[in-house]
Amino acid sequence: MGKLEEIWMILSVSVLVIFIVIVGYQTFALGMGPPSHKEAIDPQKVDQTAPFDNPGLIDLGNNKYELVMTLEAFAFNPGNIEIPVGSEVEFTMTSKDVSHGIQIPGTNLNAMVLPGHIQKITQTFNEPGEYLVLCNEYCGAGHQAMFTTIIVK
Repeated sequence: MGKLEEIWMILSVSVLVIFIVIVGYQTFALGMGPPSHKEAIDPQKVDQTAPFDNPGLIDLGNNKYELVMTLEAFAFNPGNIEIPVGSEVEFTMTSKDVSHGIQIPGTNLNAMVLPGHIQKITQTFNEPGEYLVLCNEYCGAGHQAMFTTIIVK
């Protein structure tokens, strides 16, 4: 093997190892892995299954909240939400019908919500204002009307 081939092989393997280390760190240390199938739900019985039988904002104390949401044909349930500035909100979501997405422009919150699976994602709202919440996964003919707001006061 020539000197250039040897250098090319070392660089290629090094890039692969670095990639594996970065992805592993993000997945295990930072908890940024894709949702697993360990939290599943029957999409036909969402309204009868806790905590989705009573969606809404739950105050956990210390400026932490859990927002339990169901996504369904062109609607977020609950709709408009008010939270205080500096709140850390854990979104706990599922879909009743088809694949939906949730995105809040201006933040890093962006997730896919699938029927039969529970999606959890956390976002801290440090700036006051109105945050538009969009469905960013095409879900049918009324998809463009699927939005709500989070008001941070």
